[in-house]
Amino acid sequence: MGNSALKAHLETAQKTGVFQLTGKGLTEFPEDLQKLTSNLRTIDLSNNKIELLPPLIGKFSFLKSLALNNNKLTALPEELCKLKKLETLHLNGNHLRQLPAAFGQLSALKTLSLSGNQLRTVPTQLSGLRHLDVVDLSKNQIQNVPDTVGELQAIELNLNQNQISQISVQISHCPRLKVLRLEENCLELSMLPQSILSDSQISLLAVEGNLFEIKKLRELEGYDKVCVLVFFFFSFLYLKKLLVKSLLRVLSIYADE
Repeated sequence: MGNSALKAHLETAQKTGVFQLTGKGLTEFPEDLQKLTSNLRTIDLSNNKIELLPPLIGKFSFLKSLALNNNKLTALPEELCKLKKLETLHLNGNHLRQLPAAFGQLSALKTLSLSGNQLRTVPTQLSGLRHLDVVDLSKNQIQNVPDTVGELQAIELNLNQNQISQISVQISHCPRLKVLRLEENCLELSMLPQSILSDSQISLLAVEGNLFEIKKLRELEGYDKVCVLVFFFFSFLYLKKLLVKSLLRVLSIYADE
C-alpha cells in the first residue's frame, strides 16, 4: 500500500476514531498509528499477513474494539493487557497457542473470538474477566475443559469443532452460562457431566457430532428442562423468519401494484 493511501486512512481515522485497513496484504502493524493513540476507539486490520503485534498496542488507552482476524499471529504481547477500555477482541484465524499471562487484566472485555487458532485448553486467564459475555474458542485443538472453567462469567461459550474428550463438572457452576456449544468434538456420553442438565443455568446445549446418539442424552435427568428451552429458542427464530418473509411478500405485492 502506498504512503498516500495510508495517510488518507490515518486522516479519516483521526476524525472518526475508526481505523480500518483490511485485506491489503500488510505484513506489519502500521507504526504511524501511534500518532493516534488518544483518538482511536476501533482498529480493524483483519485479512492481512501480520505476524507480530508490537508492544505499542498498549498505548491505545481508549481503544474499545480490536480486530485482527485472519492474520499470522503466533503470540500476543503482554502490553495488550493494558487496554483497560477494550470491550471486543477478534483474533479468529491466527496461529495462537496461548494468551498472555496478564490477559485477565482486560477488565472491560465483553466479547472474545479466538476461533481457528491452536489453543490446546480453555485459557485459565478467562476466569478473571468479570464482564465477559461471549467466548468463541471453536476450531482449536482443545482436548479438555479444566476445573477453572467454573469461574467463567460468560453467557455463551462456543467450543465447537475441537478435540474435547473430557469436561470438568465445574462447568455446571458457571454463574451466568446460558449457551454451551460442544458440537463436533470427541465426547462420550459418560464424559458429559450430567449436572449440566440437572444443576446448571444452561438453557441451550449443542452436542451434535460427538461419540454418542442424541437419543441417549434424552434418557438423562434434566434433559427436559434444556430441551424445552431449546425448543422455544428455535421456535422464536423460526417465527421471526416467517414474519420477515411475510412482510417481504406484502411489500412485493404493493410494489407490483
